[in-house]
Amino acid sequence: MSSRTRRAWGDEAPAAPHIWRTLAYRGIEQGDGRSVIEWEAAPEYCFHDGSGGFIVHGGMVTTLLDTAMGGACWSVLGDDESFLTADLHCEFMRSARPDVLRAEGRVVQRSRRIAFCAAELYDADGELLASSRCTQIIR
Repeated sequence: MSSRTRRAWGDEAPAAPHIWRTLAYRGIEQGDGRSVIEWEAAPEYCFHDGSGGFIVHGGMVTTLLDTAMGGACWSVLGDDESFLTADLHCEFMRSARPDVLRAEGRVVQRSRRIAFCAAELYDADGELLASSRCTQIIR
């Protein structure tokens, strides 16, 4: 992994419309191949669980993990580089419920043209909810 750093995603809010503005992510940490974001999962992004509660839609969980891995990858790119996600795999261990969700992403390995990343999603109590891995193509 390179020690190069670039401006973190959360330093300035992207112009609207943008996923960061739509979901109101909070950038907690980003740099040196690591990215941590939090999101207040509201019932509007959930479905009913059949017993009066709510479960966060799996696509929202995956989006949060993908964004954390993307932030980690972004932090090791040079100013002339960008990336595209080539594949994404997500495993759900527990249902995510409305509350603060924390995604922690990292670059596992980076070569000149590929970055392998991983992320975990935790609830407010630190319980592991989901994990993810992806392959990023460096452009």
